[in-house]
Amino acid sequence: MRKFEEKKKLLTEIIQHINLLYGKKVAEIEITDQYFNMLQKIEPVMFVVEIAKQAMLQAGVEPKIKAIRGGTDGARLSYDGLPCPNIFAGGHNFHGPYEFVPVKSMEKAVEVIVKIAQLAGKMKK
Repeated sequence: MRKFEEKKKLLTEIIQHINLLYGKKVAEIEITDQYFNMLQKIEPVMFVVEIAKQAMLQAGVEPKIKAIRGGTDGARLSYDGLPCPNIFAGGHNFHGPYEFVPVKSMEKAVEVIVKIAQLAGKMKK
């Protein structure tokens, strides 16, 4: 987050420098935060990752827990108070010209989601 804030400050300073250089307002900047790294929202509730991991194991899916790029919706929801770590959807080659999802993988993703709901339903409140 510190680096993010530093980059926003640098951009603002560049705009100020350009305007000083030309002696008038020729450039302006408007920065609107809309997408953040969701790690700081997921770390305090890592049990949600553990539930997903257990659901995958029960469904016969090998969990690969790692940081990934993407998950705009999950990041937004996490910052709005609903922690949403990314889980697999069965796809391959995401965001490329050869992206695809086999039906078997989609079926396995559904099985995992059902198991997540079952495990979450058994949690003590």
